[in-house]
Formats: sequence, structure tokens, C-alpha cells
Amino acid sequence: GFKLTELLGIGKAGRRRRSGASTAKYTNPDNPEQTWSGRGRRPQWITDALESGRTLEDLAA
Repeated sequence: GFKLTELLGIGKAGRRRRSGASTAKYTNPDNPEQTWSGRGRRPQWITDALESGRTLEDLAA
């Protein structure tokens, strides 16, 4: 008595809602237009800042 879509989790019950755009958690102090939400691959400016001795707390928005 099951439908294939119920077993596979496809259809209305299996859909996931995407969250909107993430808010910026980190900001480049040298260029405030550059931000990072903390999700995905680290931007180069974060990597450079960490290598120069800064911490993520220093870059927090």
C-alpha cells in the first residue's frame, strides 16, 4: 500500500526548504566590501589574515 514516491522520499514530504542568503559573519578590515558567511570555501583574504597572525575573532563582523 505504499507509493514509490513515499518510499524514495520524493514529492511534497521529501522537499527541503532552502534558507535565504546567509549573513556575513566575517569582514575584511582592509576592504569592508569583502565578507564571508563562514560557509563554503574560505576566501583568500581570510587565509592571508590567518597566516599573518590574525584570528577569526579579529575578523568577526
